[in-house]
Amino acid sequence: MDHLADLAVFARVVEAGGFSAAAQSLRLSKSAVSKQIARLEQHLGAQLLQRTTRRLSLTETGRIVLEHAQRVLTEAEAAEAAVQNLQAMPRGLLRVNLPMSFGLAYVSPLLPDLLALYPELRVDLTFNDRLVDLMEEEVDVAIRIGNLADSSLTARRLAPVRPITCASEAYLRKAGVPLKPDDLRQHECLLYKYLPEPDIWRYEGTGGPWAVRVGGRLLANNGDVLRAAAVAGHGIVRSPSFIAGPDIAAGRLVPLLEAYEPQPLGIHAVYPAQRFLTPKVRAFIDFLADRFGPEPPWECVLADTERGSGPRSA
Repeated sequence: MDHLADLAVFARVVEAGGFSAAAQSLRLSKSAVSKQIARLEQHLGAQLLQRTTRRLSLTETGRIVLEHAQRVLTEAEAAEAAVQNLQAMPRGLLRVNLPMSFGLAYVSPLLPDLLALYPELRVDLTFNDRLVDLMEEEVDVAIRIGNLADSSLTARRLAPVRPITCASEAYLRKAGVPLKPDDLRQHECLLYKYLPEPDIWRYEGTGGPWAVRVGGRLLANNGDVLRAAAVAGHGIVRSPSFIAGPDIAAGRLVPLLEAYEPQPLGIHAVYPAQRFLTPKVRAFIDFLADRFGPEPPWECVLADTERGSGPRSA
């Protein structure tokens, strides 16, 4: 580590083609450059350069050292760029892809604060529930919910989200209350189209795990459509807590099979794999992580209900 500066001078001498040119570019005297090369050669116990009055050439050892020196210097420059990148002001156009229900309910209301915080930032939002190809559609960052498939993308978990099985009291009075996951086979279930297996609902707990094949007459690619149908008494829905939470808190929906629900899933920011995050992407992700943590607003609503401010059973 003490000889990094000598390696840098050595690489510059080779690049410049001589001691004089290297000294000029480094703003050092020719004798200082010569001393650093001599010191490096002494430290390594090998000659790195063949010097003649007409030309300078690398020895075999010199070629090996140069290769490693260039790699070290590249990493050092990258580290410096990364620090500068972190400290830079987010600016320019940020393209964001958001799930429809979550984006409208929980990200859109935050945008005025984001734009006020970063006056040189512009944001282009797209809302849909399909899985977009970030590279093909030129998206800088997307929000995705649930277990992430292996991919070339980088992900950061922003907040937890729970799957909640629920229905209206009116539906439960008519069709009965399912007490275990297998009971769902006898019920009208509202299915989310974009799941890998929309008609398979998975549960954990005593006697499990369960993979219950459910059925129903309504299949939709939007969670709010299914939530509204459940509130209207048309069946049982399995919704993420950010969708079902307000209706549960208000008593419009009743949670079911709570002892069997699996561990919370994650809400993630995903972005194309790259060596360093751009300031605009980092700022957006940090902003959401700060606003959603440590307990996201949808979980706060449910926590109030669990403490007794709303109904929890049919």
